[in-house]
Amino acid sequence: MIELSFEQIFGAKPQVVARAPGRVNLIGEHTDYNDGYVLPASIDRFVWFAGRRREDRRVRAFALDFHAQAEFSLDHLLRDEQLPWSNYLRGVLKFLEEDGHSLPGADVVYGGDAPREAGLSSSAAVEVGAAALWQGLAGLRLDPVYLAKLARRAENEFVGVPCGIMDQFVSALGKQDHALFLDCRDLTYHQVPLPREVKIVVCNSGVKRALAQSEYEVRLKQCRQAVAQLGTAGLAVKSLRDVDEEDLETAASTLTEVLLKRARHVVTENQRVREAARALEDGDLERFGELMNQSHESLRDDYEVSSRELDALVELALHQPGTLGARMTGAGFGGCTVNLVRESSAQAFAEAVGRDYQQMFGRRAEVYLCGTSNGALAG
Repeated sequence: MIELSFEQIFGAKPQVVARAPGRVNLIGEHTDYNDGYVLPASIDRFVWFAGRRREDRRVRAFALDFHAQAEFSLDHLLRDEQLPWSNYLRGVLKFLEEDGHSLPGADVVYGGDAPREAGLSSSAAVEVGAAALWQGLAGLRLDPVYLAKLARRAENEFVGVPCGIMDQFVSALGKQDHALFLDCRDLTYHQVPLPREVKIVVCNSGVKRALAQSEYEVRLKQCRQAVAQLGTAGLAVKSLRDVDEEDLETAASTLTEVLLKRARHVVTENQRVREAARALEDGDLERFGELMNQSHESLRDDYEVSSRELDALVELALHQPGTLGARMTGAGFGGCTVNLVRESSAQAFAEAVGRDYQQMFGRRAEVYLCGTSNGALAG
């Protein structure tokens, strides 16, 4: 319990406890920073926070996952290269203060069971959870969309990761037993019910995403280059969101082979997300699963962000009874796959995939049977 950890470290009871969920993206990968569509769900893997106000402007933050403490002043919120985990907190606090919210200093403990570097957005959960905690400590009432925007700004401008808004948005606004359909351009969204007869199963390859950050930035630049090149063909496009398959086919000669592949993934993935949301609403789970499979093939072949281990996990999943669909999720080059599995088969699926993966790679895949959750809460 986070309250007990706080008492052990700081010798008093916390005044506010908050938590924010990780997320898994069912479909819509690498579309968010292209102003596209995504369909994530917040899961029952959380980062928990406990905090107590201080009389001064200092923050003492203890990260249970790192067994480390950072101390800093709200009056001097600068990046710390020695304790990079603390920058997710510092960035959130910096922009809350810049937006005119007067914050108290605090003693804080946080940690949880959203695994790091697995593509389940533990970093977004830290940002959103920190904002929720200080909302409680300072007596603020923040709109959850504002909270998501602020958390993304912290990651973009303070931590220095050029992510889209999907992760922070669903961590703040997720709803239990639902996926969240989000238009990443105008931030309109609606909740899509998830049938109770299916289970979201996440398989962790155990491979740290060493290439994910650098290759993510490469893909971001390639998408922008594709947009610029398509503009020379007379297409009035601000992002790949504005391109359909017919446009892409017509203007394909203006793109290099690599840029064409990158653009094709984003264009077709946006179409898959919209169709997948309709399939869920119609209760067509088989079609939803087919779209997940197509998404993985596109990420593997056109966007080229999969890996040998991720491909193997998808293949193993597709051979299991009850599997509706399987794909890599997250930035790629390691991390996790997401699988939609009939609930009656989920436990057998987990045991078989974990065992068979170990036979292939000499290490067992961690498999999480995930429930869905509501977004960030503080109390």
